[in-house]
Amino acid sequence: MFVGSLLATYGWYIVFSCILLYVVFQKLSTRLRALRQRQLDRAAAALEPDVVVKRQEALAAARLKMQDELNAQVEKHKEKLRQLEEEKRRQKIEMWDSMREGKSYKGNTRKPQEEDSPGPSTSSVIPKRKSDKKPLRQGGYSPLSGEGGGACSWRPGRRGPSSGG
Repeated sequence: MFVGSLLATYGWYIVFSCILLYVVFQKLSTRLRALRQRQLDRAAAALEPDVVVKRQEALAAARLKMQDELNAQVEKHKEKLRQLEEEKRRQKIEMWDSMREGKSYKGNTRKPQEEDSPGPSTSSVIPKRKSDKKPLRQGGYSPLSGEGGGACSWRPGRRGPSSGG
């Protein structure tokens, strides 16, 4: 009688508690096995100095390789900066020479890719005159006066509680 009433009252709690205990036990058992395995590996590695030496040599070689790659990247970056500085210096010299000759110096600072591009030269093309289009607004338009805006005009709403805000 007592067991039946206990199961009827707390049956689901007992079932969920058993499931929870089973899951926790499984998790802890896998972690304990992994911990024991690591301790055995450490003990075996500590007993074998050759393994430790090889591991340290491999680590040092990996660090040296990474440092060499970094140095190569730094050299490439420095070379790129040197080329940019040389290009800037060359453009300044060209600009100075063109100024001394009395030419426009701003037109000569084009990039080499633009000079080599095929197409019509800009010196032989006559600029087109703007067509006579109707302006978007008449000359007398003033946004502060409220006139000249057409049918669209804005007025503030009424003050008071009936404004709906």
